[in-house]
Amino acid sequence: MRIAILDLYEGEENEGMRCLRQLVAEFNHVAGVPVTHAVFDVRQHHQIADLDFDVYLSSGGPGSPLASAGSQWEQNYFGLMDGILAHNRTHPFQRKFVFLICHSMQIFCRQYGYGRVTKRKSTAFGVMPIHKTREGQPERLFRPLDDPFYAVDSRDYQIVEPNEAKIWSGGGNILCIEKHRPLILLERAVMAIRFNEAIIGTQFHPEADSDGMYKYLLRDDKRKMIVEKHGQRKYEEMLKNVNEPDKIKHTYKTIIPGFLRAALNASR
Repeated sequence: MRIAILDLYEGEENEGMRCLRQLVAEFNHVAGVPVTHAVFDVRQHHQIADLDFDVYLSSGGPGSPLASAGSQWEQNYFGLMDGILAHNRTHPFQRKFVFLICHSMQIFCRQYGYGRVTKRKSTAFGVMPIHKTREGQPERLFRPLDDPFYAVDSRDYQIVEPNEAKIWSGGGNILCIEKHRPLILLERAVMAIRFNEAIIGTQFHPEADSDGMYKYLLRDDKRKMIVEKHGQRKYEEMLKNVNEPDKIKHTYKTIIPGFLRAALNASR
């Protein structure tokens, strides 16, 4: 099984790439077949994978998912995505599987018209509840998780006004949405979409592990930023939630490992 990790962090220091490598290494120990991977620095060095991989894990990243439209790295990236979509149409029993995380999901939705990408009024950051839709309840990757389940959320942009007809026509569904806030008159953002049998995306970070997130929150600069923006109480709540076994620890062990198992089983 060959896995391509598409790095969209543009050289910025992050926990996401460490976690993705760690998840692939953990999967290699239990897969029962040889698992190899390669990392492609998509934005900084304009590297891109070819169609020789079985699975593509596409990371989050910094900056605007709107400003980069038409850039060289996006042309390379969507050349690959176009190739994967075409391959899956003509080889339905040898599909290539794609997991899109946060920034990757946003540009994918923008490029292919699955929803409108807008800037949030404020940054979403922390360990947040993720609410399943009715269609998301039977989703095999989320089925072991509670409703709501918890995940790391870190974004300045969001996907709203989903093109439900386009999603349904491809055999997909909206799986998760933001927490309902009845006193705030804003549309709830889409948090996860299954685009088809082989491609799924989340606006949250299922790859985030509790140890890395806890160390991240303990950094002086991050603690100061969170307390200034959200208050001491919110900061302490984040620290507590990070270490709860039924929150991001459960999400980390469930979603991407389940995705990798499903991809492996489909190739057998």
